[in-house]
Amino acid sequence: MSADILRYPIGKFSVPEQITEEKINHWIEIIESLPLKMREAVNGLTADQLDCPYREGGWTLRQVVHHVADSHMNAYIRFKLALTEDNPSIKPYQEEKWAELPEARHGQIEISLKILEALHTRWTHVLRNMYSTDWHRTYYHPENKKTTSLGHALGLYAWHSEHHVAHVTNLRKFKNW
Repeated sequence: MSADILRYPIGKFSVPEQITEEKINHWIEIIESLPLKMREAVNGLTADQLDCPYREGGWTLRQVVHHVADSHMNAYIRFKLALTEDNPSIKPYQEEKWAELPEARHGQIEISLKILEALHTRWTHVLRNMYSTDWHRTYYHPENKKTTSLGHALGLYAWHSEHHVAHVTNLRKFKNW
């Protein structure tokens, strides 16, 4: 399998030209279903399997689960900031360093799976109650010097959800686990 396929199993993220109500509803469904899909993806894996990287030089499956919880906590906060402030600057974080912290390298994934369940329940409630104009609200990323709409961000985090579940499921298929 090529390194690019291992790194981007569902392809790289790209935002469609038109962010339609249909796309938004589909993305919300992906966000809503992520906790169950991640739990199913890692179900029955041993500690040794969880400590296996999904690609050479990549994170272990354990780190992937903890990363998704970290990333989506930040995303949820970014959404709430953008819904309550005008184009707020968000706080970037160094995800690579977070993934190297002891709790991400060695911590029980059940903790992050529970975080995802609670977080995505709240996040989905927020998403399903947004007005159509809210999808145009923005936040500013000072590190990237980019302004991002909530419609774009929703697409990104829906992709992110499927991207990391695919890391787990593809490794399971490859290893025949």
